[in-house]
Amino acid sequence: MPRVPFHYIDLRTFCYATEDEKRVEEALQQFLPEEFEIDRVENTGHHGDRIVILSARVETADGMRVVLDQLAALDSIDRVLEELDERVDDNCSFFLRLDKQAAFNGLVRLGEGITLRAKVEAYPAKHEKAVANAREAIELAGGDADE
Repeated sequence: MPRVPFHYIDLRTFCYATEDEKRVEEALQQFLPEEFEIDRVENTGHHGDRIVILSARVETADGMRVVLDQLAALDSIDRVLEELDERVDDNCSFFLRLDKQAAFNGLVRLGEGITLRAKVEAYPAKHEKAVANAREAIELAGGDADE
């Protein structure tokens, strides 16, 4: 894929007191380049329980290609492409929610637990242009995965 039409890709998940932080970090790492640094912020929930927010921002083209290659493995990639108009907002951001448990097991599925937000390059910054660019990037990543 020669061009990656994103400014950056953010991935974020929460680790609740009932979860093993190392396992949650491994689930997030599933979508990131090797040895990618994950930011960690500790917080307290409404009932005083510990919540750790794990996040990463991928800003390099090579790093974003790694994330896109993982997304290409989605068994429901056709569904994502069909819903692209709703998954890209008026600020040219593309959103997906991924299954945290599946990611820990090395699988890529839509679900709960990991939020992906990608800022789509679009000139001019219009919804339609952002949708077209996101579609191109996802389709190209899917094509690379088939080769």
